[in-house]
Amino acid sequence: MGDSRPRQIARDSLFVMAELRIDGMPGELRVRVRNLSAGGLMAEGAPNVQRGQMVWINVRNIGWVEGSIAWVQDSRCGIAFREEIDPLVVRAPVTAGESTPRFVKPPLGTFDQGQLRKI
Repeated sequence: MGDSRPRQIARDSLFVMAELRIDGMPGELRVRVRNLSAGGLMAEGAPNVQRGQMVWINVRNIGWVEGSIAWVQDSRCGIAFREEIDPLVVRAPVTAGESTPRFVKPPLGTFDQGQLRKI
């Protein structure tokens, strides 16, 4: 019997990058998280995954979360978490424990306006 019931779990649409570990495959893949709920997420960019396969995904501000592939369609897949998470934590600003990329940090030294030239 197909499950045509509408899903009752609230989902947040978002776009964040995450690392994905797939059981039986070496290394990690970068995937795009397209939507998220307490019980799972939809990821894009995960080739060669199969329904039922165990995975671990590094979710921003939460860390590694264990789950399994619930469905696969083209390069997208659904991941059902083993334990629920708080999706609001993922939307929060990046925590202080994470390093800010160097290119967005202010310069270390100060400089005189006279040193700047117009381009």
